[in-house]
Amino acid sequence: MQFFGGSEISPSPPAPTQSGNNAHMIYIFNRNGVCLLYREWNRPLHTLDAQQDHKLMFGLLFSLKSLTAKMDPTSAEKGNLGVPQLPGQGCSFHSFSTNTYKLSFMESPSGIKIILITHPKTGDLRESLKYIYNLYVEYVVKNPLYAPGTPIRCELFNTNLDQYVRSVA
Repeated sequence: MQFFGGSEISPSPPAPTQSGNNAHMIYIFNRNGVCLLYREWNRPLHTLDAQQDHKLMFGLLFSLKSLTAKMDPTSAEKGNLGVPQLPGQGCSFHSFSTNTYKLSFMESPSGIKIILITHPKTGDLRESLKYIYNLYVEYVVKNPLYAPGTPIRCELFNTNLDQYVRSVA
């Protein structure tokens, strides 16, 4: 049995394609942890309990933000682990990779969190996440029919998001 990247524990992901379509899923959370959008594109195993999946992802983000703020070597005020950080406060992370996926993360000043899960060999997606946030602002926030804090049901946003993610990731 191999423990460090061995193929016995988890299979290697397929190689990234040249035509894109390497995105597995996206989450968009508001500042209160409410999942506004969850989409799957290229995920071989689907979740059995979407609510549990959303809670786990938001908990992972909360823990990673707290850990990076606590371990920040440039800050004299470390704070306590588990204490919520304001957007833009302290040290932050942008992505991490495993042998089967890469998680890319962006948090807006208003607390909107965008998480894109892609193939592990996908490059830096910070600019892509900013573009997705701009799509969110343009098609969701500016939509007079959208009620803040409710799931995103804007077909124009979904169409543009699908086109963009398939071309980038």
